[in-house]
Amino acid sequence: MSTIPKTYNPKEVEDKWYATWLERGFFKSKPNPKKEPYTVVIPPPNVTGVLHMGHMLNNTIQDVLVRRARMQGKEACWVPGTDHASIATEARVVNMLKEKGINKADISREEFLKYAFEWKEKYGGIILEQLKKLGASCDWDRTRFTMEPDLTQAVIDVFVDLYRKGHIYRGVRMVNWDPQGLTALSDEEVNFKQVNGKLYYLRYGIEGSDEVLTVATKRPETIMGDVAICVHPADERYKHLEGKKAIIPLVNRAIPIIFDEYVDIEFGTGVLKVTPAHDINDYELGQKHNLPSIDVLNDNGTIHERAGIYVGEDRFVVRKKITKELEAKGLLEKVEDSVTNVGFSERTDAVIEPKLSMQWWCKMDAMAKPALENVMNDTIKLHPPKFKNMYRSWMENVHDWCISRQLWWGQQIPAYYLPDGTFVVGRNAEEALQEARTNSGNPDLQLSDLRQDEDVLDTWFSSWLWPISVFDGFKDPDNEDILYYYPTNDLVTAPEILFFWVARMIMAGYEFRKELPFKNVYLTGIVRDAQGRKMSKSLGNSPDPLDLIDQYGADGVRAGMLFSSPAGNDLLFDEKLCEQGRNFSNKIWNAFRLINGWEVDETLPNPNEKAIKWFDSKFNEALNILEDHFDKFRISDALLTVYKLVWDDFCSNYLEMIKPAFGSPIDAATLQATYEFLEKLMKVLHPFMPFITEEIWNNMKERAPKDCLVVAPWPKQGRIDADLLRQTEYVLNVVGQVRNMRNSKNISPAKKLALHVRLSEGKNAIAGYETLVSKLANLSEIQETEQPLDNALSFVAEDSTEFFIPMEGNIDAAAERERILKELDYTKGFLASVEKKLSNERFVAGAPEAVISAERKKQSDAEAKIAALEQSLSALPAE
Repeated sequence: MSTIPKTYNPKEVEDKWYATWLERGFFKSKPNPKKEPYTVVIPPPNVTGVLHMGHMLNNTIQDVLVRRARMQGKEACWVPGTDHASIATEARVVNMLKEKGINKADISREEFLKYAFEWKEKYGGIILEQLKKLGASCDWDRTRFTMEPDLTQAVIDVFVDLYRKGHIYRGVRMVNWDPQGLTALSDEEVNFKQVNGKLYYLRYGIEGSDEVLTVATKRPETIMGDVAICVHPADERYKHLEGKKAIIPLVNRAIPIIFDEYVDIEFGTGVLKVTPAHDINDYELGQKHNLPSIDVLNDNGTIHERAGIYVGEDRFVVRKKITKELEAKGLLEKVEDSVTNVGFSERTDAVIEPKLSMQWWCKMDAMAKPALENVMNDTIKLHPPKFKNMYRSWMENVHDWCISRQLWWGQQIPAYYLPDGTFVVGRNAEEALQEARTNSGNPDLQLSDLRQDEDVLDTWFSSWLWPISVFDGFKDPDNEDILYYYPTNDLVTAPEILFFWVARMIMAGYEFRKELPFKNVYLTGIVRDAQGRKMSKSLGNSPDPLDLIDQYGADGVRAGMLFSSPAGNDLLFDEKLCEQGRNFSNKIWNAFRLINGWEVDETLPNPNEKAIKWFDSKFNEALNILEDHFDKFRISDALLTVYKLVWDDFCSNYLEMIKPAFGSPIDAATLQATYEFLEKLMKVLHPFMPFITEEIWNNMKERAPKDCLVVAPWPKQGRIDADLLRQTEYVLNVVGQVRNMRNSKNISPAKKLALHVRLSEGKNAIAGYETLVSKLANLSEIQETEQPLDNALSFVAEDSTEFFIPMEGNIDAAAERERILKELDYTKGFLASVEKKLSNERFVAGAPEAVISAERKKQSDAEAKIAALEQSLSALPAE
């Protein structure tokens, strides 16, 4: 056998094998009609990103699925790539320019984009390089970027197509507005935080009377935009105000009092000021009641001149000033502390303003229907399915999508304005010019007469096309790749983008290819620390994944991430999990070294047939369970199944069963079977821990360059001998009991003991396994007996068979008597509780037969155990 290092060196092994896999092209994929395709597209990380714990979890799971599919003989294709991330990247570039003394406002769009692409080339691929350290088996030759020319053209083509179908329009609607970044944001780009604020109680006069109406508001600085006062129609306090008007304090403008069930009678005074331009709910209320909208804020968050007062001043400065003025004029009744949910820009951390804005919109209702139906009927399966309710809620209440952003980094909207203010949409300027000449009836229009819209498209408007665009499905809808690899198989992503990305990809799939984009969506949880807090750099509770890999090895970190990551549930990450993963690597390595060190004697017979047959069945049983876990996307459970198979069944039990005496050789048949088992174990462990398994695989024997584990065939399901498994489990339990007796009495493991089996109905429960039991429990002899033994330790197996270990004067009779009495007392108490349950007529009459039967079994087992304990007690020497 080859000589292998005493200790496993992860870094050396990982660098070597990743380079080898790449060099030999094992991750590359091309259409192969003889194979079933297995396709995964990576959720493209932002080009601004670096590897964090969420990426680690997500990409480990993807890699597990891809590696297994590759070994199953499928044509596995994992497409990597990055997202241009409009807002985040533009912010980075703006900051970089500031450091150089350059203001974005002072340079042209073309100059800015030149700087942005330079930044992207320098930093944009960092995260993909980091994923290689994790072992990600992507086809790196297929790496895509959402702003590369072909993918940009796909976005433009889709915009034009949807516009011509009537799905895209331009209009004034309510958006999330970033007053610092000066752009609209999607809901995904807004972070909500609990903020301590105030609730201001303002006095509104009633026109034509001395009556005052008190209105509670959190935003007194927007009263200049009030257009109505609203109360609940069932609120008796205000029914007399029907048809009357209220006077806005300071502004002195009369506004109608309206009635709507939207108002919460219990909040504040039960009176709501309606400011449609500055609150989404007020906007919808205004639409319902045909109210005007008065926007009193400029784009940068200062007060607009149409407000009439505080013009040009910052909104939060005005909040303080207007409060003082209201108080001085007796128009402020009181101020209370209040906690409110405030939206902040993900990009600038500025407080978001709900704002009416002229934007481009995409109609969602028609496209949402097939996307909802095919998730609800499980054509596309969500794992875990609990997320179907959230998905349905979103999709049944879908709103039109604001797709324009007031930025430069991104795909520029292909709309072109004519001198008269009208616009045309075209795939490029030349196409738009032809459209403009036709529409205007003016054949003399020139390109110089057209002005392209300044806005870019929302980043999600490129990433929703990802499963199609990465295979150039828009450039050539019938190309070989798209026809072979689409639809993809499994998508692994986070629940927080279930609507923003997943649902939209499903819509795009049905809209542009008339079929689903993927068959399964595995939704990971959030990685949290031991205290349950979301891991983040700002909290300082997130370790650097690359540091973890350096310390524990990529395999150790991969296993650590998966040990407690059930689908859809948050992962409470503890670095000890990575330590456990590293310990597992060491366990496997040491087991291999043990086997590798055995000398073989070709003349020896095989004494281990039972052990070999048992582990063969055990492996097949575990493989069956493993496949079921994979089918149900229980990836954490799948790893734990392999972990137990390797650590407990193979290392702790099987190797102990077959291990030759120290310095003695092993027979050839046993060694061959053991190597075959080790190969199978490396196969099922490889998707989870690819590096150490590949190293062991190649150290086991000389292999051809193409005979790497990464492409080795996945094990086939074999026969399971249930009787053999049950009997061996029984035998191992007996061995465990003997070992426990040794430990409890401080008897050396090296001291040989005798074991007596009291025949149960004339049968010896371990007949045929005496050699195995003697070896594992280090016994000098096994005898059958029909009577209990005096001065012996005893235990009762699960079938009520009694076992005795003569102590020959080495036992502390008093201590043993105390132990037996204690166990006897507990067992009698347990029996009493079972008998009480069985004597309850209502329980016996109402419980299923299986439950009653189980309780009767507990009763008979307890009675047998009590009898055996009492017998052991009487066999002890007298005090």
